[in-house]
Order: sequence, then C-alpha cells, then structure tokens
Amino acid sequence: MQTRAPDDPEVREFEATISRLDDGRAVVLDRTYFYAESGGQPADRGTLAGVPVADVQADGDAVVHHLAEVPDADTGETVLGVVDDDFRTYCTRAHTASHLLYGAGRRLLEDPGYGGFGIDEEKVRVDFATATDIDDDTLVTLERLTNQAVWDSRPVSWERVPVEEARARDDVAFNTKTEEGVMDNADTVRLVEVAGWDVAACGGTHVSNTREIGPVSVLRRSNPGEGLTRVEFAVGPTAIERRATLHRAALDASRALGTNAADLPDAVSDLRADRDALEAECAAYKSEVLDARLSTLRTVEANGDRRRVGTVTDFGPNEVDDAVQDRVGDGDDADADVVAVVGETDTPYVVVATTDDAGTDADDVVDELTDRFGGCGGGGPTFAQGGGLDADPETVVDALRD
Repeated sequence: MQTRAPDDPEVREFEATISRLDDGRAVVLDRTYFYAESGGQPADRGTLAGVPVADVQADGDAVVHHLAEVPDADTGETVLGVVDDDFRTYCTRAHTASHLLYGAGRRLLEDPGYGGFGIDEEKVRVDFATATDIDDDTLVTLERLTNQAVWDSRPVSWERVPVEEARARDDVAFNTKTEEGVMDNADTVRLVEVAGWDVAACGGTHVSNTREIGPVSVLRRSNPGEGLTRVEFAVGPTAIERRATLHRAALDASRALGTNAADLPDAVSDLRADRDALEAECAAYKSEVLDARLSTLRTVEANGDRRRVGTVTDFGPNEVDDAVQDRVGDGDDADADVVAVVGETDTPYVVVATTDDAGTDADDVVDELTDRFGGCGGGGPTFAQGGGLDADPETVVDALRD
C-alpha cells in the first residue's frame, strides 16, 4: 500500500519510483504525497517529473496521477513530485475548518448528522442533517463558535483504529455518504481529532493546530435535499475579503443613517417603521385622488343603465379595481350601475364593474374590447378587466360609450 498524503500533510516535495505507466500519462508510484480526490476534498495540484498533474484518483490501493502530457520518464525510473503548496495549504486549512464547524453544530443543533462536505476554490460546504432551523442567528453563532475554536489553538491529530472500535464510539462523526461505505470494506478507519472539540472518520489532509486555519466567515445556507441544511463558509483570503466587505457596508450604512454600526438594527427598524407609515399615508392620499377622478367621469345612459365611463392616469389596474367596484350599486358612494375605466398607459387596460341587476355583463364588455383591440382579459358578470389593448385610451372609451 502506498504512502498516503493525509498522514504526512506537510510534505511538498518527494522522490519516488514509477511502478506503473498506463496510456503514457497515468502514473502510479511506489509512494506518493499527492492527495487523491476523495470525500469532498479535491485532488492536489503540482508537477510530477516536471509535468503538470491534471488529476489524482485512487484506484484500490493505488494512487493514479493523471498528467497533462506524457512525461520524459519510464517505469522503474525515479522522478520528483512537487505538490502545489498554496492549494494544498488552502485545502488543509479548509478541511480542518469544516471539522470545527461541525463541532460547533454538535453544540448548537438538535441531533446533528453529517450529510456531506465539499471544498472549492472560493468556499467550503458542510451539510447538516438536523431538525433545527438554521436561521440567521444560528449562522452567526456557528461562525462565532468556529472562530473561537481557531483562537483556542487546539491540537489536531489523527490515527487509525479498528472499524468496530470506531463504530462503538458515540463521539465519532461519520459522513454517511463516504466514510461508512469505505469502512464496510476495511479493517481500520482513520480518525481525526480536534482536541476537546470534534472527532470524525476522515481521510483528508489537516493542519496540526487550529490556529493555522485563520479566520472563518460563514457565507450562506441552503437546502440541498430533504432533511439537510447546507452551510457554506470561506477561509483564507476569501474570508478576509468577505469580512472587509461587510465591515465597509456596515460603516457606510451607519454613516448614512447617522448612527454607529452596533446600533444599525435599531436604526433600520425605525427607518422601516417610518417607511410603512409613509406608504400608508401615501396610499390614503392616492385613494382620495382616485376617488375624486372617478367622480368626474362622464355619466351616460345605455340599455337602461347609468354608466360612468372615462380614463384615469397614474394608477394601475389593481389600484383601480376596488375603487371601481365601490362606485356601483346602492352604497353611499355608489352612483352608477356600471363603471368602466380605461387606464392611460402605452398599452391601455380596462376595468369594468356592474351591479347584479345591471343590463351589462362586465365579462362580455371586456371580451368585446379584446376581440376588437387585442390583448387579453376576463372575469365574471359583475367584474372583469383586460389589458394590452392596441388602441389609444380615448378610442377605447368611445367604444365603451357605444
């Protein structure tokens, strides 16, 4: 069995002998420190025999290095492997950070399960299987606890133990999509322990102390599947930039509101209350204006009905609906059997309301207009509306009066 990168994560350069060379570019070594893609951690980058490594995959007990081109080397020759330091360091820190986040989840969530994990160049994800609603407050607490574990400088260690011993331990977290499948075909399992914080069955690369991780910034949550909540976070430069962006936004907002960042929630709450009050006041004024405009519509007699017909500006069909229906019938404000209003827009709309005993069917009126001028609409005998009419508003009004 080859040497595996997870047990010696600090190695970046090594010499090894080519034991197999398939199709010219698939290389198997007698030992390797390249990490093969597995369990959500991507494959290492770097060079082998001076050739860029395109991918690294496990094939049984062997690790296959897929090169970008055919190397100038053959079976039995010794070659130099160079692991990309920046990418390995990022993945190692990110992977260990996922253990800290899951450890925080164990302290905060109801009966958390480990549904999955993944690293990409911008973020890391951990999928929690839990009945707890991971809301904004929970995200903030998860981030705080994770960063506290970083600050505490907790040692990180790993060892292989018998599978049955690992299964018998209540403190070991298992990724059910990967680790248990591997354990079914193995005698031992590798446990990674963050001292006093988390223990998990894991084959990834890790730092030796949590202080190496640096700041962790939680980005967002989502629901990748039933019973799962995905929490995404950033480490390293992405996390630093995220924090700077949020800090800058908080300072800009607090300056605009004439307060400090700590008091932003109260200032925003006051601003929303003011906005709601102004919207209600504006709606009342608009209602008065609309009512006044409807009162000035010309009244005509047709088919024994009193009809108010005309145009309105600055109001949409949904705003006109209720006002038009209030003006038909026997109520205090009602003064017509039929009210038909055309909105003065680029593609006029029409709203028609009638009393129950009027001789006019609102839906028939709208159907006739849309048949004549295009558009579409519908409704019932006492109320209907249509839109997208291909005619100027006055032409539509003339048709209504006819």
